[in-house]
Amino acid sequence: MDKKLGKLKDHYMDIPIPKELDDVVNRALQTSTKKRKVAYKWSIGTVAAAILLIATVNSSPSAANAMSNIPIIGKVIDVITFQEWKEEKDNQASMDIKVPAISGLDNSGLEASLNEKYIAESKQLYQEFTKTLAELKEGENANMAVTSGYEVLTDNDSIFSIRRYNVITQASSSTEMQFDTVDKKNQVLLTLKSLFKNESYIDVLSENIKAQIAEQMKSDPNKIYWVSEDDPVRFEKIDRNQKFYINEQNKLVIAFDQYEVAPGYMGPVEFIIPTDEISDILVGKEYIK
Repeated sequence: MDKKLGKLKDHYMDIPIPKELDDVVNRALQTSTKKRKVAYKWSIGTVAAAILLIATVNSSPSAANAMSNIPIIGKVIDVITFQEWKEEKDNQASMDIKVPAISGLDNSGLEASLNEKYIAESKQLYQEFTKTLAELKEGENANMAVTSGYEVLTDNDSIFSIRRYNVITQASSSTEMQFDTVDKKNQVLLTLKSLFKNESYIDVLSENIKAQIAEQMKSDPNKIYWVSEDDPVRFEKIDRNQKFYINEQNKLVIAFDQYEVAPGYMGPVEFIIPTDEISDILVGKEYIK
């Protein structure tokens, strides 16, 4: 693990629950700029280069295919809890937000942008929590719990995938997921579109998911998906930017949030796509096998 990032983490673990979150985040970013030049101090030129590289790969399947063939050894990427905000109010409301921080990417612009995004997401979740409590009328109870964390899903020679999750419980629970998948060799952030030759992937993936849904509902009566006209929300096809990650077996996994395609008791659901179903439309075989 990056020793400087480890020291930064230890330092911020000692900070009490922040009351003025903006000041705390700003101080954290300023301190990290001084202590971790590689991760957080990057020039306009570096940012521009990172944006250009990401845009090129995401918009050009041929460029992604060419880059995927470059024989570069995968990098070691570390993830730690950069900051954790915990709070409890009269046993009626609680919050536990863990903010991840990535280190080890050669693309310092990408690394910094991901880490700043994670801080911003956590900041927004914190602000929503405190706003809800502030708007309570006298005598009202929030009965609310907010939990946010992360999990590294894949970390092999070529791919790094991380999942962040937010679970909000208030009368009922709701879970939202976010994913980032990084090409470790070429140091770029992958999008679903960048994996395929053209946008035919939308229909191909959608039809495979429908087939999996039908099979699951047939074999297990406890599994229900919203696929009929009578359902509150009917799944017809994935979004062109549908949430996804690539697992340790180098298989494409399409992910849906809780309530997106199924009743709440099903929770977030995922579908592993058989590679032979999509091999003809993949840009290359570097990522998905």
